Amino acid sequence: MTVKIATAQYDISFLESWSDYEQKINQWVQQAVEENARILLFPEYGSLELASLFPKEIYSSLEKQLSELQTLHERFVNFYQLLAKQHNCYIQAGTFPVKLESGEYRNRAYLFMPNGTCDYQDKLQMTRFENEQWLIKSGTELKCFDTDFGKIAINVCYDSEFPLLARKQVEAGANLILVPSCTDTLAGYHRVKIGCQARALENQCYVVQSPTVGSAAWSEAVDINIGAAAVYTPVDRGFPDNGIAAMGELNKTQWVFADLYLENIAKVREEGQVFNYRDWPLQSRFM
Repeated sequence: MTVKIATAQYDISFLESWSDYEQKINQWVQQAVEENARILLFPEYGSLELASLFPKEIYSSLEKQLSELQTLHERFVNFYQLLAKQHNCYIQAGTFPVKLESGEYRNRAYLFMPNGTCDYQDKLQMTRFENEQWLIKSGTELKCFDTDFGKIAINVCYDSEFPLLARKQVEAGANLILVPSCTDTLAGYHRVKIGCQARALENQCYVVQSPTVGSAAWSEAVDINIGAAAVYTPVDRGFPDNGIAAMGELNKTQWVFADLYLENIAKVREEGQVFNYRDWPLQSRFM
């Protein structure tokens, strides 16, 4: 089973209208599907460019922008549902800060399906910025999603730095982990990158990262964005020696494409030079 994935190095724009947003995303999606990508990955908090549609007193306020973005949430979901169905592809649309009935916010990563449905993974490990300034709370459930290409899991940015989350997902059948990310320092980008590579190594699976890139001085939330999209693999027979199938140019706005050979995941776990996935439980002897 082979599938092409497109992972975005996505720039944050200042938008004049919702139509501008639709046009931008349509262009991104069209470019990906023209390259025969069936899975598209966008970055964490890419949706925050929608705050620019509101007056300055809104987009300049961390608290007010979260509240006002809720007026666009349904439109956001409907738009991506239509896109995924129209192009017969899976779209992980980055994340959208969603307000629950309790009044709490979740950093929510939607996965839109070709049949017009969707599901989501909420971020579980919150950064200091989310905890201390935004007051966005952790989700409560770790999921895997059934697709035509097997089970897919999502680790939202910081989640990728915690191995037990990915481990539970691969034990539930995921051979591909999507990592939408948003980092404002080079060190932050490398933390997520190293986490992604480690998860691919220890679980002998694919891990794909998508970052925001560039500057948006108008936004306190996503003013600086640093990163490179990449597709990480097991480091073993049949895969690249450095565990990198594809990587973009740092901070450049672009798609990064790679073919995923998902049938090779089971093979490398059974016939690899090493058995990281199989040998995981042996660690417990020393705990």
